[in-house]
Amino acid sequence: MTDNTSPPITYRPGAPADSRAVFDVCVESILEFGARTGVMPITGGDDPAVMATRWERRRSLFEHLAHNAESFWLAARDGQVVGYARAIWRDGLRELTEFFVLPGQQSAGVGRELLARVFPADGAVHRSIVSTLDVKALTRYLKAGVYARFPVQYFSHTPEVVQVATDLQIEPISPTPGTLETLAALDLALLGHRRDADHLWLLRERQGYLYSREGGPAGYGYVGQSSGPFALLDERDFPAVLAHAETQAAARGESFGVEVPLINRAALRYLLARGYRMDSFVALFMSDLPFGQFERYLFTSPPFFL
Repeated sequence: MTDNTSPPITYRPGAPADSRAVFDVCVESILEFGARTGVMPITGGDDPAVMATRWERRRSLFEHLAHNAESFWLAARDGQVVGYARAIWRDGLRELTEFFVLPGQQSAGVGRELLARVFPADGAVHRSIVSTLDVKALTRYLKAGVYARFPVQYFSHTPEVVQVATDLQIEPISPTPGTLETLAALDLALLGHRRDADHLWLLRERQGYLYSREGGPAGYGYVGQSSGPFALLDERDFPAVLAHAETQAAARGESFGVEVPLINRAALRYLLARGYRMDSFVALFMSDLPFGQFERYLFTSPPFFL
């Protein structure tokens, strides 16, 4: 409960300069949710040194989302950020990337006000979010008109050199106009929208690969300290693509894991057969109406956006 004598909540648009403040709200909210549900969503989350390192890894992502947000609003009390929400617009898709309110502030109407500002239904072809299983947040999303499609789980494994026979040609991606058009065509086929801004960020942060067959594009994928997304026209290519990605991670001495829609049977069969570990933290993909070919897709990790 909040104290009636406390300073009032104020709202203002967010900016890239707020990135560290909203990162701290995000982390504190996720840790509190983990404590309530008995899961460990962030290892070492109570260690300031670990959080400082984690912030440096996430700074680019938070700044990318701030620079490319359709709508970004903060709630503050006495100058301290106590909640925020942010959405991006990608070719008709309004995607809620973040929605967090600090514990102790959630009964003051903050969440309702933030969600109304950044996640309206008007103007969008589709709306979506990758959500935690927090009951209060889920209730708000359902009232906002988005519904559960499937769970998304993180699978990880100590990377090894893996060989899987394939006729795919696999080449590193360069951020040229022609490449962006190829990526856009694949996204339109599999997701129904293009997202050039996200690919440009991904290509700066991760190594992208284009998969081709007989001279035509067959998909793409990204590997780095965090991996994904992966998008394939033929789900039967997932074993070869994941083997290649794991091998690249092993060569770089990086960890390897992927965010998997639990309707992607081809990826799941391969990962489970390889002994990948499924994380205990469950996310849920929600949208207003069905869209996308997610049986042939792996999400961006961490799954702030598709």
